[in-house]
Amino acid sequence: MFVRFWKAKMVTLSLVLILLSVQWSLAQKDPLLPFSEYLDPNHKVHLKWGFDKVKGTILFELTVSTSGWVGFGFSPNGGMIGADMVIGGVGPQGSYFTDRHAVAFSKPLVDEQQNYKRLSLTESNGKTVMKFQRSISSCDKNDLPITDLPMKLIYAYGLTDEIKYHSNRRGTKELNLLKYMPQVKSPNSKHFDMTMINLNVPAKQTYYHCKIMKAPTFDRKKHIYRIEPLITNIDVVHHLVLYRCPPSVTKPFEKECYFGVDAKCIEAVAVWGMGGGAFEFPEVAGLPIGGKVEDFFYKLEVHYNNPQKTAGRVDNSGLRFFYTSELRQHDAGVLITGLSVLPGYAIPPKAKSFLTYGLCDTAYIPEVLKKPTDLQVFSAVLHTHLAGRKVKVGHFRGGQQIDFLAVDENYDFNYQQVTNLGKTKTVKLGDKLLVECTYNTENRNKLTWGGVSTTDEMCLAFLFYYPVMKLSICTSLPNPTTLISKMGAKDPAAWLNMMSSKTWNDMSVNQYQQTLKRIDQLIMVMDSNNKVSNNTGLIPDLKAIPSAPCVSGRATRSLSLPSGP
Repeated sequence: MFVRFWKAKMVTLSLVLILLSVQWSLAQKDPLLPFSEYLDPNHKVHLKWGFDKVKGTILFELTVSTSGWVGFGFSPNGGMIGADMVIGGVGPQGSYFTDRHAVAFSKPLVDEQQNYKRLSLTESNGKTVMKFQRSISSCDKNDLPITDLPMKLIYAYGLTDEIKYHSNRRGTKELNLLKYMPQVKSPNSKHFDMTMINLNVPAKQTYYHCKIMKAPTFDRKKHIYRIEPLITNIDVVHHLVLYRCPPSVTKPFEKECYFGVDAKCIEAVAVWGMGGGAFEFPEVAGLPIGGKVEDFFYKLEVHYNNPQKTAGRVDNSGLRFFYTSELRQHDAGVLITGLSVLPGYAIPPKAKSFLTYGLCDTAYIPEVLKKPTDLQVFSAVLHTHLAGRKVKVGHFRGGQQIDFLAVDENYDFNYQQVTNLGKTKTVKLGDKLLVECTYNTENRNKLTWGGVSTTDEMCLAFLFYYPVMKLSICTSLPNPTTLISKMGAKDPAAWLNMMSSKTWNDMSVNQYQQTLKRIDQLIMVMDSNNKVSNNTGLIPDLKAIPSAPCVSGRATRSLSLPSGP
């Protein structure tokens, strides 16, 4: 009896320890520090980071297996000379932290201007953890700017708090901090492809083709953690989207598509645009497939842009999905936000900087979902066509703008990719998301309409988030009835004639832009099964949030620093 009791107690204790271990592991996933890499092969130097491009700051947490001093920084070539770094630790007289630079193979010099801000510095159980922040751009001549290109990171550490030669306790690793793409290696990782098969691309300038098909079936749920594009005609494939279909779609087919029965498949799960590359989900989330999801059909939509109307092109483009049975903490999804893709608005010609807006009011999500949750947004794809120059996604709460989810001040039609936000941003139910697009039509003589052709325009933001909800669209459109009335027309035909014959100049362009913004907007929220909520709202004013200035380290200058050679 005693043995049975003891075994039962041991099993219970084991389960408790496992649960505590899982909870501890989950607690370590800081949404402000979503990226991580070991800088050394022995896993003694671990770097976590996150960034905010809008505010211009980057956050680091360096954990080193030592009770001595630790150093971290950036180097032009991977060596000491010319390096920009910080050195810190916890010594007998307290913690120390300084911004430094190296001019020779000797102890780095302390910068006159301290631009790294220490947030915390602790030492316990043989590990030193240093958390700090700096500006992404260069603050002074001794700081290296952090760019969108791979940079050489350097590290070093000592066994004591006397800052002296590090011996072999140093190293270099090249990482792209602002466009990080982790290489996850899973022992159970496999992949499958969803592509067009020998499609003859018509000799049309704009052509959309849809293929409804099943993905491979699995008896248990898997998580897709990496998506790679497979593009066979890079000069004509403009973008592609994979949608999950509702249960009402039960048969495969493929055909030219714009609207029709295939429009039922509207829950986007993967997006690729011109110039984009592979995309990897953060370690806390994955795209679910298999299990209860296995019976769903998927629609692959490919937009072919063939301005030369070249005939005889055969295409096999699509996507490759890497999946694993090692499930992540959350299921991820994609929400389409922005301006509804309908010909209900026009962009005038001869405009240097014309703005359009698409509003998502998450307060209406409960009208289509029974148990909605807040959205944890971690990546985005911003999308316009040829006239697009800028795209911004403003975040509003309680009537006030609190942030930008994403910003592209130099939008490039030929370079559209999934962009990491740098940190996970929480969109609470009731928040509003405003997608603002800036267009230039100085070289056009006619109106540009909202539509699917590359010579038409779009203003969209595909938001990657978790935990997934059965949600597909949250967009808006200027109320056509109100717009026609405000423009002084009696009916749509009269309004169209007025817009086409109007003399467009800076004043008339601005007046029309202000009218589009001020009138009531038709807000549409749709779930995965095409259940729709229709409401109205007004466009809030989008204001720039000022970037954080270069941080000052004055508070750290008075801290004691151990002497060393």
